[in-house]
Amino acid sequence: MLYQDAMLAVSYALFEKETGELIAFFSLANDKISLDDFEEKREFNRFRRKRFVNEKRLKSYPAVKICRLGVATKMHGKHLGQFLLLFIKTYFIEDNKTGCRFITVDAYKDAVPFYIRNGFEPMNADDRDEHTRLLYFDLNDVRS
Repeated sequence: MLYQDAMLAVSYALFEKETGELIAFFSLANDKISLDDFEEKREFNRFRRKRFVNEKRLKSYPAVKICRLGVATKMHGKHLGQFLLLFIKTYFIEDNKTGCRFITVDAYKDAVPFYIRNGFEPMNADDRDEHTRLLYFDLNDVRS
């Protein structure tokens, strides 16, 4: 809530209807994918060429960052996290609320397989063994 109060992120919560118990939440903030996210300039150029025609090659591309995403332990295995990711993807594709093209997340190492299963890709290889890994999802892949 501190980030929301400072207008740095917006948090959303999902409550169980019968009990009012918090069962899931996520926070979103503005982000970008830029040259700084890559170890070498050629990696960034390879990233751009794969997704954009020449006239759309910019120095950075708008994104929305998933700052936090959590599901109550009792709800694990019910695909609620997958549902939330689908909701976020759809939310930014329909009427393109903010003009963003990508979703990013600094995923904890244990959560990386979950995001990979849901279509996210590693931004680069240099954080492969770190505590968190920068991943992205191209919203254009859903529209195609």
